[in-house]
Amino acid sequence: MSNEPIVKRYEGNPILTRHDIPYPVETVHNAAATRLGERYVLLFRSHLRTGRSVIGIAWSDDGYRFEVAPEPFMVPSEDERFAAHEEYGVEDPRICCIDDHYYITYSAYSRFGVRIGLAKTRDFTTLERVAFISPPDMRNVVIFPETFDGRYARLDRPHSDINPWCIWLSWSPDLIHWGESVPVIQPVTYHWDEMKIGPGATPIKTPQGWLNIYHGVFPTMDGAVYRLGVALHDLANPARVLGVADEWIVAPEDAWELTGYVHNVVFSCGAVAESDGTVKIYWGGADSVMCVGTAKIADLVELCLTRSRPALSSA
Repeated sequence: MSNEPIVKRYEGNPILTRHDIPYPVETVHNAAATRLGERYVLLFRSHLRTGRSVIGIAWSDDGYRFEVAPEPFMVPSEDERFAAHEEYGVEDPRICCIDDHYYITYSAYSRFGVRIGLAKTRDFTTLERVAFISPPDMRNVVIFPETFDGRYARLDRPHSDINPWCIWLSWSPDLIHWGESVPVIQPVTYHWDEMKIGPGATPIKTPQGWLNIYHGVFPTMDGAVYRLGVALHDLANPARVLGVADEWIVAPEDAWELTGYVHNVVFSCGAVAESDGTVKIYWGGADSVMCVGTAKIADLVELCLTRSRPALSSA
């Protein structure tokens, strides 16, 4: 067994801090990631000095060095169809590309709780809000980038203590109306993710299955620790989980992950698969900065299949 980390941190981390943003913010974290043509795109969350969140956008030619646009990409809507449910901020986007549209799921906060909004774009210049696609309270929704017998699938995480903090899978005929929800992965008692789990990056298609990079939380005497793990879902039916890696792949280590707005946090909302079989995984450090690391996709898949634990409790 190799002692080398399965995810190699970029030596230039953090790749974005609040000092890189051309408008006043206190944090840069939890970014969705994709590629538009040959360029990389990050949609990152920032806290304003009011304490509420907006979503900014940054571009890169190499996936490491990013230039931030002069204005936020998404702010709470003034459209009466959306405004009441976004009044406290928009957060933690994910990006899924289907049929030349980039669909963005995001958490919308208001006095009514947190629910998931869906928006879409072709060019990351113009943006169209589509609908809210969950009731409160729901967070961490990622949509699979293909359909299954004509239906869409997503991983989600109800913001609830019922069946505590599990990853569920839901189905939809149209990306707006969702149902047939089933739990697919549960936390494990006294494990690195025993407190709660939630989907992170948009699933990546591999020959063996859909690779799901998720976050898990462990409670300690010094507060919660957020780490990243991986699971593998069946290609034809993603509600069937083929394996959940028994150990984490990224944990807080560097100073900017151990200390910040929320200490001891690595949290991913985005990853980009490369043609050479590697993946760039982007994560927020301590809810304050953005970082990136690389891994071999085959290594992550193997971890799910050969060093696995049950996805659901037998109790």
